Amino acid sequence: MTTRVSVTTIYDCSLERAFKTPMLCDVSKVHTGFGVMPKVTHCTEDQDWGKPGSIKKIFVAPSPTFAGGEASTDKLVERIENAYWKIEVSDFKSWLLGFTKFVGEWKTTELEPNKILIEYTYTMHVGNVWLYPINWLFTKTFWRIYMKRVLENIRKMAYEGEPYMYE
Repeated sequence: MTTRVSVTTIYDCSLERAFKTPMLCDVSKVHTGFGVMPKVTHCTEDQDWGKPGSIKKIFVAPSPTFAGGEASTDKLVERIENAYWKIEVSDFKSWLLGFTKFVGEWKTTELEPNKILIEYTYTMHVGNVWLYPINWLFTKTFWRIYMKRVLENIRKMAYEGEPYMYE
């Protein structure tokens, strides 16, 4: 079973900055933690990140629900330049309410120069049907709030010209 949540916003920057910043900049500045979501500290095995099929291992700080350390693996599923990213987050190192994977999508549409529509979507996959009501509630409330915080972190980085770590 799956639950899907989307948030949208407008970024006032170049299409390239709106497209590349969330995936090619320092992920620890994107995922800064919130409530039970731990802050990302760093990645490993990320030398090819940015190319479809590449992976990186995600490490996080301690939180109320996780001792810290390696948390998951990100896989870059699809990249359409200046238009679309698709990633899969899986191989969770701690129990996450029965979620088996998250599929994230980042779509950029240039409305006019320096006015970019961002459509940010997550599909949460559930492995246990009995946990689905809790998963649905978590995704539609907490995860939506978290996604809005991520959008603002990325906006700040895009506007400030945060350097890319990957190509």
